[in-house]
Amino acid sequence: MKGPDMWRDPLFIVVAFAVMAVVVILMIGIGGFARGGDFNRKHANRIMRYRIIAQAIAVALIVGFVAIRRMGG
Repeated sequence: MKGPDMWRDPLFIVVAFAVMAVVVILMIGIGGFARGGDFNRKHANRIMRYRIIAQAIAVALIVGFVAIRRMGG
């Protein structure tokens, strides 16, 4: 399964959304760090925790996707 066929696979779509969630959370964190000030002091650690959790979920989904595809699913 390659190219446009992958977008028909529901698990691939879930993986893509999970990766995009990580990117969005990372961009919010980088933006807050760059801006600094009160927002960064209040929310930096919480945003980092959210990113780590989202990233762990995304990695688990990617590993699961690869494992399922290798089994021929």
